[in-house]
Amino acid sequence: MHNKPDSCLEENVNMISDGIEKLGFGKWFREKLDPADLNRFDIARVVAVHKDSYTINKGENDVLAELIGKMVFGAVSPIDFPAVGDWVCAAFHDKNTFSIIHRVLPRKSLLKRKTPGKKIDFQLIAANIDVAFIVQSLDSDFNIRRLERYLVMVEESNIKPIVLLSKSDLLDTEGIAQKVSEIHKIMPSLHVLPFSNETDSGLMKVKDLLVPRQTYSLLGSSGVGKTTLLNNLIGASLFKTKAVREKDSKGRHTTTQRQLITIDNGAMLIDTPGMRELGNFSVESGIEKTFTEIKALSELCQFNDCTHINEKGCAVLTAVANGQVSEDRYQNYIKMKKESNYLDLSYLEKRQKDKQFAKMIKTVVKHKKNRR
Repeated sequence: MHNKPDSCLEENVNMISDGIEKLGFGKWFREKLDPADLNRFDIARVVAVHKDSYTINKGENDVLAELIGKMVFGAVSPIDFPAVGDWVCAAFHDKNTFSIIHRVLPRKSLLKRKTPGKKIDFQLIAANIDVAFIVQSLDSDFNIRRLERYLVMVEESNIKPIVLLSKSDLLDTEGIAQKVSEIHKIMPSLHVLPFSNETDSGLMKVKDLLVPRQTYSLLGSSGVGKTTLLNNLIGASLFKTKAVREKDSKGRHTTTQRQLITIDNGAMLIDTPGMRELGNFSVESGIEKTFTEIKALSELCQFNDCTHINEKGCAVLTAVANGQVSEDRYQNYIKMKKESNYLDLSYLEKRQKDKQFAKMIKTVVKHKKNRR
């Protein structure tokens, strides 16, 4: 590949300003950008992830993209691959109809969870999110313990969480206020907004939250109304929706892939498939930010390494015993701490085995070369 002449550098900077700033490429990303990359590549944003390819945009049209071989074979974890919302260095070919992704730029935030099932690894959800809308419906889906799990995931990445309570048409004003109060009782500073896709109640308040050039992610179980909300915010039924099962109010998957959508006012939304399993690990910071009162109480424990399970002089256990912290919230905290610690150790063991295997392969290859 031929480097672009230095005289193009200023032109490229202007092109970034005019072309991709509207996609969210702001000051934070500019400061992390290596100026040399502007001579060799275009900066683009990943707007969709497919099985073996990507769709990216550099401020003009969506373009199909593939990874350069070095990225594919050099990856040791899913984190090394692009996610929806990522900024990448890409080379465009065939009159900007095809592109090759050469590397992922530093991420401001990264939403991830444990891969569903027994495999212990990260599954990427979306990158460079400013605000996460955690959607729960005001029917049988309403579950504060699950909400805490989402908050841990969101807080770990320093993303601002906002809770949207869908299907507000199912309850009267008093019933809605009671649900909001249940959340604020344990998380008083959390922004909670009820709305209804059926009656449009609260939808304008949701729209008012959307700021141009900011990126928002819709998180929640299947059937809570995320895709319908997305259609309402777009103002057109562009994405398919399915009704929940009547027998148990369980949702059925509608969104099958993650993609970034720009709405009329310039804000960007990423819809995500419903998550039936939400495992978290490497989330120590997220747990502390979600369970702030338990974190504060832990500073008063008699022992610095208190596990808050059976130690004498544990301020957390005392608070649970006198009702200052609810038993359910405490149990969820302990469960997530144990789960995260166990998965952290298992993940480290897996990475060490992977490194040992890779080292063995290199040794075998080197040995074969020496014998020739």
